[in-house]
Amino acid sequence: MSTLTTRQARERRHRRIRGKVAGTAERPRLAVFRSNKGIFAQLVDDRSGRTIAGASWLGLDESFEGTKTEQAAEVGKALAEVARKVGIESVVFDRGGYLYHGRVKALADGAREGGLKF
Repeated sequence: MSTLTTRQARERRHRRIRGKVAGTAERPRLAVFRSNKGIFAQLVDDRSGRTIAGASWLGLDESFEGTKTEQAAEVGKALAEVARKVGIESVVFDRGGYLYHGRVKALADGAREGGLKF
């Protein structure tokens, strides 16, 4: 019996989630990627295979200072603002195999606060 590494377990969860979650042009998938330094989020239309909009911690103001959780909330708000400009109001949330707490939850709350519905 083999044990999974943390990365393998996340990838397994991600594959399981992606079997159930798909984005369309009207309601794209909000995909999250979390690295050690920051967080990335993008809106994906899976039917056409296109990324509609995206936001990351690299796009925040250089004057921004805060924890990585606060950083994730700001990225969520920034993504919601970009989505509003493109005309998107509701999305399907894809947590990317990450557990729904901490930075992933902060990004989702920030996107909701910015006006996205999911």
